[in-house]
Amino acid sequence: MSEDAASIPQLLHVRPGSSVKLAERDPASTPGFAGDKAAGRQRLKELRKELSDFQRRFWAERSHGLLIVLQALDAGGKDGAIRKVFTAFNPQGTTVTNFGVPTEEELAHDYLWRVHARTPGKGRIGIFNRSHYEDVLVVRVRSLVPEEVWRPRYDQINAFEQLLADSGTVILKFFLHLSRDEQAERFRKRLDNPDKRWKFSLGDLEVREQWDAYQAAYEEALSRCSTEAVPWFVVPADHKWYRDVALAEVVAATGRRLDPQYPPSDEDLSGVTID
Repeated sequence: MSEDAASIPQLLHVRPGSSVKLAERDPASTPGFAGDKAAGRQRLKELRKELSDFQRRFWAERSHGLLIVLQALDAGGKDGAIRKVFTAFNPQGTTVTNFGVPTEEELAHDYLWRVHARTPGKGRIGIFNRSHYEDVLVVRVRSLVPEEVWRPRYDQINAFEQLLADSGTVILKFFLHLSRDEQAERFRKRLDNPDKRWKFSLGDLEVREQWDAYQAAYEEALSRCSTEAVPWFVVPADHKWYRDVALAEVVAATGRRLDPQYPPSDEDLSGVTID
């Protein structure tokens, strides 16, 4: 691991109490990584091996749960990151949840009800493809509920996440920061490729028209909900290879900090022989 790469978590971390200005963070930058795409891919291979080993020990020790939250605008790369980075994890101990439009049953409960039910237990890893933050993002931008309803949710979300942290869940939140130009290019590629056209929706263009409103909504969520216990990381996402390396570096650094260990056997196996 290079000295530069070791600094990626610190460079992308949103300091609690700071005011995030996304315009000041270049989506095409590669903070903490001086190499090129080929070097990034090689580094990702190394990190995937480390993450795989970490998960085995994490599952065996079962002292914590790990929740990885991915947020991004359309074409930001959440699916790609799950495929390129987090398939390092054994699917038997990993759950990916995609939070879409709430069902009738979910709407009959508070907005965090469906989220709490999908958080990982000890030894397990949960990945949220979108999350409870949609209730201060799309809900805010599209005026689905009045401001007096969504505005208190920042404090409610902080309290919810603190509860999870206090109960042994380690939470890492990533905003994949994509430029407007790069989003347009990815949309064009989807339209031009018959195998990817299914991923494109006219609704994506409606969201794109509200770009500035979404940037403002993300800035407030990142500023108000990055805490000491549950931090946000802003990942420049114009370069897919860097996005993947950065995600893997942050999760791997967390794994090193947790340093899970294989537990000793509950039984005395010293005299056991197998014929």
